[in-house]
Amino acid sequence: MQPLIQRLLSDDSNSFIARTFRTPHFEVGWHQHIEYELILFTEGSGISFIGNHVGKFETGDIYFIGSNLPHTFQKNGNQVASAVVVQFREDFWGKDFMLIPENRELKTLFESSMLGLKINGECKQLLTPIIKALEYADGLKRILLLFEALYLLYTQKGNKALSTQMAKEYNKKDMDVLDKIIQFTISSFREPISLSDTAKIACMSVPSFCRNFKHRTKKTYNGFLNEIRIANACNLLCETNKPILDICYESGYSTLANFHKQFFKIKNTTPLQYRKLFSQENIRKGTNIGINEIR
Repeated sequence: MQPLIQRLLSDDSNSFIARTFRTPHFEVGWHQHIEYELILFTEGSGISFIGNHVGKFETGDIYFIGSNLPHTFQKNGNQVASAVVVQFREDFWGKDFMLIPENRELKTLFESSMLGLKINGECKQLLTPIIKALEYADGLKRILLLFEALYLLYTQKGNKALSTQMAKEYNKKDMDVLDKIIQFTISSFREPISLSDTAKIACMSVPSFCRNFKHRTKKTYNGFLNEIRIANACNLLCETNKPILDICYESGYSTLANFHKQFFKIKNTTPLQYRKLFSQENIRKGTNIGINEIR
């Protein structure tokens, strides 16, 4: 199954989309689209998949995703998720607009977005009200707000590139096997998964599958699987008071020792230290999750 080619059509009165999508309309599988996407999460949390990046998203996060970069955001459990999504084509303001000298910086920003950007620091704070305002603006104000958002994205420092794999328009031949594996892993990571399982889905021998997956994603399959499992564990550590042993099992690990090993390898800290750090951040924000109750 190749990534869904998503089409969010604007009406005749607008040249680009700025709209809130909320559960169940938030849920979109592994997909790509020609439009650039600026997305602000207003509810929910979960696991983000952008190119070959696996991470966690939460309320308040902002991403800028380049044209044709495959991605999906899988929310946690039965919670509600919503986001303000801004989508626009590079040429929506005219075929020659990007060729003028003043837009060299804008072109550089678009090139950076081909790896997917997570927006951090002051830029995130400044962008949030602009993205929210875009949904309700009309006429020339919409264009000015979008330009303001793009100007901030380029001039503010600290934004993080996510994927190590450049975006491109994939065809079915290139993506069919990879997407079957990604969908299988997203839906099955809580259960035991062997390389023989995934190789069988890919209709390959284990060595051929391992070579093919690494060539396409720049990482091993077991590394990718562990990233998904640890991202899920991070969400559970942040969003619940569940014991670490339960989180270990719910993230697909059969032993606590291996869970700790993989967690430290990816996050450079222990699960308990990660949970305490998250709690301290929330105390600073005035949203203590009650770390003293955690055992």
